[in-house]
This record gives sequence, structure tokens and C-alpha cells, in this order.
Amino acid sequence: MQDSKQFATSKPTAMAHIALGSNLGDRENHLRSAIAALQQLGRVEAVSSFYETDPVGDISQSNFLNAAVALTTALQPEELLKALLRIEQQQGRDRNTSPPKGPRTLDMDLLSYGDEMMETTSLTLPHPELAQRLFVLVPLAEIAPHWTHPGSGKTAARLLAELSRADDLLGQKVRRIDTPEQSA
Repeated sequence: MQDSKQFATSKPTAMAHIALGSNLGDRENHLRSAIAALQQLGRVEAVSSFYETDPVGDISQSNFLNAAVALTTALQPEELLKALLRIEQQQGRDRNTSPPKGPRTLDMDLLSYGDEMMETTSLTLPHPELAQRLFVLVPLAEIAPHWTHPGSGKTAARLLAELSRADDLLGQKVRRIDTPEQSA
């Protein structure tokens, strides 16, 4: 029988999905350090393979290394976002001085938080560009193919299939380079 006091005082948890990316310095180390830091924010449930991806946008820059993480956390969405931004900063990213979508040591995007749908000045859930980003959907569909977008009702696998069939992928290319276990 469970202790009712312990049950009543435990914080509720949610499953969050986080996209990771890096294209400066030791990209793999930046991602691995970010994954280690995420363990301090909850329980890392799954980590995707690492994927090398071409940069998207008009800024000339190096290829990215991308991954996705599933994290069970008691932090609320805004608290989790602040923690992700702190991890980015600790890894050398300064969002105030770097150009948007420019080169970065670490980029962490909160893709989803349970089935939350929200829009504030600092956070939109689910991530508003999630369904248009092959470099996000490929790793997300690997670790959470049945995750369902709360707005569209489509699974990550379906969103990926639809995007993969799209005529214009904006030059997006995604190449799997390893799984975390292979090079740990």
C-alpha cells in the first residue's frame, strides 16, 4: 500500500521532447554534455542516434550534428526552457550576440511537453516549426514514433512521412552517423 502523504506531496511529471544541435567545435561532445546535463533536470528516457544535417537558411555555416531526447521531468514548461537556455550558455552559446539560425556550439529546442499547447512571449508548444524540420523529425520519430502532435493529432512518424514526401524539403539532408551506445 502506498503512503498517501508521499503520493500527495510528489510533483507531477511530464514527458518532454528536446531537439539538440551543434555545428561549432566538438559537436559530438557538445551533444553528449547536453545529454548529461539533462539528467539533472529529470530522467532521460531515450536518446536518438546522432545525425549530420545540412544547415537550413541563408547563413553560410558548417553542417550540424542533431539528436533528440525524451525527458521525464517535474519542471514546468517555462522552468524547463530556462534550464535549457542555461545549458546552452554553459556550453558557450550567447543568444544575444549570435545571429538567429547562425552557427552555434549548442542549440536546445523544447519540442513538446506532454500534450500541452501554449503560446507565451518566450515559448510556444509544441514547437511551431517542428513539422517542417527534417533534422528534428528524423531523430524524434526514432525515439518517439507514436508521439502525437496535440494540435494536428498526427504522430511523429506520420509527420515525418508527410514531410519526406513533400516536393520542397528546402535542401534538407539528414545522415545518421551513430547511436549514442556505439560511441559511448
